Amino acid sequence: MCTGILYSSDNHYFGRNLDLEITFGQKVTITPRNYEFKFSEVSNMKSHLAIIGMAMIANDYPLYFDAANEAGLGMAGLAYAGNATYMPSNPKMTNVASFEFIPYILGQAKTVAEAKKLMENLNITNTAFSKETQPSPLHWILGDKTGASIVVEPDADGLHVYDNPIHTLTNNPSFPQQMLNLGNYVGITPGEPKNTFAPGVDINYYSRSLGTHNLPGGMDSEGRFVKVSFALQHAPKGKSEDENVTNYFHVLGSVAQPKGLDEVAPNSFEYTIYSDCMNLETGMYYYTTYEDNQISAVDMHKVDLDGSELSSYATKKSQTINYQN
Repeated sequence: MCTGILYSSDNHYFGRNLDLEITFGQKVTITPRNYEFKFSEVSNMKSHLAIIGMAMIANDYPLYFDAANEAGLGMAGLAYAGNATYMPSNPKMTNVASFEFIPYILGQAKTVAEAKKLMENLNITNTAFSKETQPSPLHWILGDKTGASIVVEPDADGLHVYDNPIHTLTNNPSFPQQMLNLGNYVGITPGEPKNTFAPGVDINYYSRSLGTHNLPGGMDSEGRFVKVSFALQHAPKGKSEDENVTNYFHVLGSVAQPKGLDEVAPNSFEYTIYSDCMNLETGMYYYTTYEDNQISAVDMHKVDLDGSELSSYATKKSQTINYQN
């Protein structure tokens, strides 16, 4: 389970919660412009836009969970088990394996519009990275610094690309169904609700926030889609980078998963392993981990972006506490 958002203020901030029961040794990873991406079927990409994001590095290849490029386009893959359908190679189409999809798009496209053009004849294949690393069933959210976002879903009837006016994504069901479900919550308000139940009756407003009384609060993906969409739509716009980053992490925090609440197997619990935030204008990458609530930052422009070697940074594994006395 995961949650992805695009938060827009003066700048645009893209990222996600990664919710799983296991970690993969993932690191903040910068791929410079001259690192050679080798693809299964399409031509290798010897030069491309620089990329920063969270990745598992295997055989010196960055398997990105989510990333953004230097031009301001972000992309994240979220679990889509039961629906995701990867196809065999098709000689009439552009064949890209699911693990290659993020670098293939972010290496070339500067905007959501350019990414959509690259997908017009795209076939996401079932090719595995290795015997040990089989394809994960995913769908993807993309966002750019114009404030545009889309969702890409590989279903049994083909690859679907949807405009995303709500700027959020979780997991199953499909994106159109998630959007349809929002109709059940159009009356939710951050303010005091109007008494339309019995207008002539003096009903006791016994609590603040009764306008959000029916907002979902579970760990399920449909409930998280509703809650994070509501939080994002009503999030304030900051007046500084610190304010915007803080607002962003509070939006994702509204659907973060503590350990012990989502049992996916006997004595195995899914939780929010990390949350990240990429400023699409500046290339600054922020993240928190389950073990450390302090926001850490990596600036992609502080490495040699014209190089050919990956730069990576291990995520923090212990809590940072500010003792004041």
